[in-house]
Amino acid sequence: MGSPFRTALCDLLDIEYPIIQSGMGNLAGPELVAEVSRAGGLGILGGLNVPPDELRRRIRRVRELTDRPFGVNLWLHAEIRPPVDPAAISEDTVAAVQGMLNRFRQRLEIPTTQARPSKMPDLIDAAFEVILEEGVPVWSIGLGDPGPAMVRRCNERGVAVIAMAATVGDARTLARSGVDVIVAQGSEAGGHRSTWVKTRTAQEASVGLVVLVPEVAAAVEVPVVASGGIVDGRGLVAALALGAQGVLLGTRFVATRESMAPEFWKRALVERDSSATAVTDAFTGLYARALRNTFADEYAASGAPVLPGLAQRRAAQDIYDASAAHRTGEFFPMLAGQSVGLIHDLPGAAEVVGAIVREAREVLEALPQRVRLA
Repeated sequence: MGSPFRTALCDLLDIEYPIIQSGMGNLAGPELVAEVSRAGGLGILGGLNVPPDELRRRIRRVRELTDRPFGVNLWLHAEIRPPVDPAAISEDTVAAVQGMLNRFRQRLEIPTTQARPSKMPDLIDAAFEVILEEGVPVWSIGLGDPGPAMVRRCNERGVAVIAMAATVGDARTLARSGVDVIVAQGSEAGGHRSTWVKTRTAQEASVGLVVLVPEVAAAVEVPVVASGGIVDGRGLVAALALGAQGVLLGTRFVATRESMAPEFWKRALVERDSSATAVTDAFTGLYARALRNTFADEYAASGAPVLPGLAQRRAAQDIYDASAAHRTGEFFPMLAGQSVGLIHDLPGAAEVVGAIVREAREVLEALPQRVRLA
């Protein structure tokens, strides 16, 4: 049976269904990406902080698993390209951050420290060159504007460019840069807010999907993809009705067998509801929606500052590693969207794509019976 949802997005990306899996940091490895692409969607490989040689290996592994189109995700945020220099952070700020983090270290029985975090490696430009050299079909951008020059280089190699925006203003900027697809990220979405410079508060650049999608669709001429709070066929149909030509899902794919998320994270996604998340900068230094836990709640209550860029994450990485070793998510960044309340199982990624298509068909078939036009 042909797909009733085939849109211009499908034709542009050469995919069967307008369903895209988010890059999801380092949770989206070759196996997950290949499963989504083989099922007719578009899998996106996480490329943030992956050394060039390892990224090349992962790209080639995807190609061993499928001949279908896929993408690679990078960030272009102002504080990580180039990375923030920890030496430029004031001693008082470092001391205050480490003082708070040491409380968690003591509870986890790991060494305390007052040291500055190490500098994040500057890998983005090298990773971009790997994407071009390997001829990856799609370059996905989570946080940032590639600008016309980078888009032009992609176009010359036949690489489509997908970029995410949390506001209509940023969407217009991306359109002027020439990107092929814009992802409208609603405030419900899990993970980092897709802004290019950190906002002053967690509330800024926080627009719900029902408002943002039609606003962005009316403002730009390229295909728009909806992201935030979508896990099933109902969400796909709703997004299409709002003016999107497809959907991008993150949290739903974290809760799959192929996801590289720890089991305690996956279990939490199944067990908790939509009220369980909050937007915080305590985990990485940038605002992100995650499951509330001891780390996030106590850090916020302390009033301690956070380090800029991803320096906060590097400072706290030993805590996250210890929390994972203890198999507890109480001191671990479990990024998740408000759609967590709609997730009740841990299927395979291909099963997710199939279920969305099946449910969307059922919704479309049932609508005439539910709605009577005067």
